[in-house]
Amino acid sequence: MANLEERGIPTVGVATTEFIQGAEAQAKSLGTDPALIFIPHPVQDRTDDELRRLADKHFDAIMKLLVK
Repeated sequence: MANLEERGIPTVGVATTEFIQGAEAQAKSLGTDPALIFIPHPVQDRTDDELRRLADKHFDAIMKLLVK
């Protein structure tokens, strides 16, 4: 993500809440402050409809971070 941002390509990372601490540690070690959205964990056993609802629920927040 940092590489894309450096090249002027807006990015937002989407991960599950299981990875909050890991994402924070990675950002700190790289000296970055990435735009991140965390969704409920787990996702691998969700149906397509459940995943669509999750995407719809977080879409506005993701777009807001992309145009920040």
